[in-house]
Amino acid sequence: MAPTGPWNISGGKKLSEQVNDSADVIDNTGASRFELPADGWLAELVYHVRGDRLVLIHTEVPIELEGRGIGGRLVTAAVDRAVREGLTLVPLCPFARGWLERHPEAASKAVIDWDS
Repeated sequence: MAPTGPWNISGGKKLSEQVNDSADVIDNTGASRFELPADGWLAELVYHVRGDRLVLIHTEVPIELEGRGIGGRLVTAAVDRAVREGLTLVPLCPFARGWLERHPEAASKAVIDWDS
């Protein structure tokens, strides 16, 4: 199993090529995570799909990327997928849950199981 957490795309060495901060979030279904590469780093939101539920497990944004709205972009990608595929969103991740609570306009787009 690949390690999770804030990690550098190049395996520990910062990439010399800068990745534009507006790069699209990638839904890496093989690894069950949303990914957003930026400035040589990778932020991620780990999830599991269980039947008709998209369970948000853990968000990691490297300290180098904090304060840029990247965590919110990852959660938004999860909301978009839930809507597109008719999945119920289950925000077990404290960050994702808090973000959805603070952004009711985004949360209202999807069916959310707040009680799990």
